[in-house]
Amino acid sequence: MRLLYYTDQVYMHGGLERVLANKLNYFSEHTTIELHVITFQQENNLPCYPISNNVKFHDLKINYNRDISFLHPSNLKHAPRHYLRLKRKIKEIQPDVIVVCNYEFGFYFIPLIAKKAIKIKEFHSSRHFNNIKRLKNKNLLKGLKYKLSDYFEAKYEHLVLLTTDEQRYFKTNNTVVIPNAIHNIGKKAAALINKRGVSAGRIAPVKGFEYLITAWKIVIETHPEWTLDIYGDGDRNYIAQLNKQIETLDLKAHVFLKGATNDLESEMLESSLYVMTSLTECFPMVLLEAMGCGLPILSFDSPNGPRHIVKHNEDGVLVEYLNSKALAHSLMDVMQNPNKLKQLGIQAKKNVQRLTDVNIMPQWLALFTK
Repeated sequence: MRLLYYTDQVYMHGGLERVLANKLNYFSEHTTIELHVITFQQENNLPCYPISNNVKFHDLKINYNRDISFLHPSNLKHAPRHYLRLKRKIKEIQPDVIVVCNYEFGFYFIPLIAKKAIKIKEFHSSRHFNNIKRLKNKNLLKGLKYKLSDYFEAKYEHLVLLTTDEQRYFKTNNTVVIPNAIHNIGKKAAALINKRGVSAGRIAPVKGFEYLITAWKIVIETHPEWTLDIYGDGDRNYIAQLNKQIETLDLKAHVFLKGATNDLESEMLESSLYVMTSLTECFPMVLLEAMGCGLPILSFDSPNGPRHIVKHNEDGVLVEYLNSKALAHSLMDVMQNPNKLKQLGIQAKKNVQRLTDVNIMPQWLALFTK
């Protein structure tokens, strides 16, 4: 079998990139599948996560301006070249199965190009808020865009979603649910003795870090010995906004924006809890990785997201959505109860076992060979 993954790039730190690296490494180690990845904006960078040498990479070198919409005229003009290069490369590889990771021009091109291959679109985010916008939409052009997406989604043999909650948002009957998997759970577990919380992700408004910083301000009023480290790169304007917030709230000795790291696991093992304040998530890999390190999770109960991973008051705490005060009180509760903190951590490492690649990846293999 010849398997092709299509995505924009694999050099930036993110959940999608981590998931893809894990899948490729699993298939390389456990199968004889011939593995290919087509990117269109790799820009001569190396993958940010280790990927088997058995994987063949192909970059189309389109290089859109990612600070603006794909539909902006300065990006739209590259679409014909994108189509032709993608068509040429798919013809060269002749894949049996194509898995599309992104939702941009290639999503629409591939059903037109690859008539013989099994085509699978995997989704890495929730459609909850998008569906709300769709239901309220009165704009004709946006309405046509929604219908166009519905049409092309029906052209894929399978749409792979991360949770059963997401199925309600699709008009087709070709949906399949396969959650993300954690590739490796080490034997080490955080000792949970350091007065340190950690969070990580793409630094963008959708991650809601300003809510976390607001909560931490409340926390240090009674627990000034605790610090918070936030890892990741991203939106420079948002990073500036967060730095200003940290300075305004006099948190420069308590909250630190650390930038991206290639060894987040080591940082987690030196921490005592993981916090997530995203406005929207679906099945975030970083929660699996934190649980694999034995960290208790404290997270906003984002629609359709962390509740599928975190078991409330068993391996973490789910907090009222966008409520910084409630988050602060939940943080302080585990901080001042070491036994509860450790019990949550023990259960986190135990419960995440159900999501290891040994349990999840055979579902993908079954889909490819169905």
